[in-house]
Amino acid sequence: MITLNINSVAHEYDDTLAKMPLLWLLRDNLGLTGTKYGCGRALCGACTVHIDGEAARSCSIMVGDAAAGKKIVTIEGVSGREAEAVQAAWRRLNVVQCGYCQSGQIMSAITLLKANPVPTDKDIDLGMDGNICRCGTYHRIRAAIHEAADKLGGKTP
Repeated sequence: MITLNINSVAHEYDDTLAKMPLLWLLRDNLGLTGTKYGCGRALCGACTVHIDGEAARSCSIMVGDAAAGKKIVTIEGVSGREAEAVQAAWRRLNVVQCGYCQSGQIMSAITLLKANPVPTDKDIDLGMDGNICRCGTYHRIRAAIHEAADKLGGKTP
């Protein structure tokens, strides 16, 4: 049996799912469709989740590899100060255009702000690297991350 801790809930699965990408388990087995399929090769960021607090691409992580006592959090289960600040900034600045990439963008932004509460533009660009927005809302994403950092008490440069 494989046991996964997803959004603070234990889920048990047969070992036959060990080689399934985590993304498909989240979407197809659990109905957590906020995590999106984009490229299937960990290049676009649409499938980003948190594994033990770090941004990870769920399309390229197998269920068996994600199981070993790790804590998995999806966009549906994300919480905390950084999450609240990022989501509020996203709404206030109307970051979303089509919205397809946004759950992955938000998950990466939260990880960035936890690691670096006062990011520069360069820090944001590096921290968000690999998150593709086909609508090109990068300037709004950067502005929202700066706003969230300011709200959290850091003053961005």
